Amino acid sequence: MNASPDLKTRKEVIDAYRAQLQAMTDGDTDALDALLDDGFTLTHVTGDEQPKDEWLAQVRAGEFACRWVEEKTVTVDADADGGTARLVGRIITDATLYGSRADWRLQLTMDYARVGDDWIALRSAARRW
Repeated sequence: MNASPDLKTRKEVIDAYRAQLQAMTDGDTDALDALLDDGFTLTHVTGDEQPKDEWLAQVRAGEFACRWVEEKTVTVDADADGGTARLVGRIITDATLYGSRADWRLQLTMDYARVGDDWIALRSAARRW
């Protein structure tokens, strides 16, 4: 990974990340489906890894719901050819997980791949900060 991607790449990756955060807040599983690779996995703060389809089903069922997200920091590293990138973002979110509502301070480490003109999330790992 290149420590300083060009500004266009950085903006595109951050835009994809922010679109995912917005779709999570909106509960828009169609948008999430389009933003995430078919093989996407989400690693929760517990260390449990969840495939895309299972996670989206939980969002649809209301088992996972974000009310708001406040972005704190975001960094992007990209490979030299601009085909893959890693984003690390820190957020505070008001979310309900399995009926338990709380404010979460999360650091999301997300890997992206360029697919045509779009940046698609391959995986996300969350941890507390």
